[in-house]
Amino acid sequence: MTQTIQAKTLTLRDIKTQFNAQLAEGEQFFREWIDELPEITDEEQRYLDKVKSGYTNSADYPMIEDTVKMVVLAPLLFLADFFLNPFHIECEKSVELVTVDEDIIVRGSIDILLLLESFWVVAIEAKRVQYSLEAGLPQLLFYMLSNPNPDKPTFGMLTNGSNFRFIKLIKQETPQYALSHEFVIDRGRDFHEVFRILKRLASLISSNTNTST
Repeated sequence: MTQTIQAKTLTLRDIKTQFNAQLAEGEQFFREWIDELPEITDEEQRYLDKVKSGYTNSADYPMIEDTVKMVVLAPLLFLADFFLNPFHIECEKSVELVTVDEDIIVRGSIDILLLLESFWVVAIEAKRVQYSLEAGLPQLLFYMLSNPNPDKPTFGMLTNGSNFRFIKLIKQETPQYALSHEFVIDRGRDFHEVFRILKRLASLISSNTNTST
C-alpha cells in the first residue's frame, strides 16, 4: 500500500534515507557561491543598503512569511534579474516525487519557484525557533530533487529574511548536495555577498539555458 506524507514533515534523515541524497565531500563540488562573483555597482549598493534598512525597520514587528517576501526577497530577486527572461515565478507550485522503491509518495508545495526548474527559493517564517534555516532544508532539497533534468545542477536558497544559505544539488544515480556558508543580513557585507551570489547563479543558469536551446 502506497504511503503519502507531506513535504513539510520531512526531516533531513528522511531525505537521506528515502531519496538516497548524500552530502558531497570536498569544497570543489559547490564553487559557484565562491568563484567568479560579479562586482557590485554603486547604484546596486545603494539599492541593497535601502533594502537592508527596510528590513531593520520591519524587524521590530512580527516577520511573517509574506513580509519576508515583500521586504527582502522581492527586491533582492528583482535586482539580480530573476524577474527577467528566461526566469519566471510561480507561487505555491505543487510537485510530486516518488522514492526509489516507489512505496512512498511525498506531496507538498513551495513558496516561490523560479523556473527553469533550476533555482528554488524557500521563504521561512521568521522569529520562530522551529523555522530556522535548518528546519527548511529538507523541504528545499525535496523540491530540488523533483528537477526533471537530472543532468543539470539545481540551485536553491533558504532565507528567513535575516539569514541566507545557498544549496547545490546534482540529481544523479546517487543525488549529491552541498551548502554554502550562512550569511546574515546585518553582519558586515554579508547581504552584498548574497546579492553577488544570486547574480552569479542567474548568469550561470541563463548561460546554460541558452547553450541548450
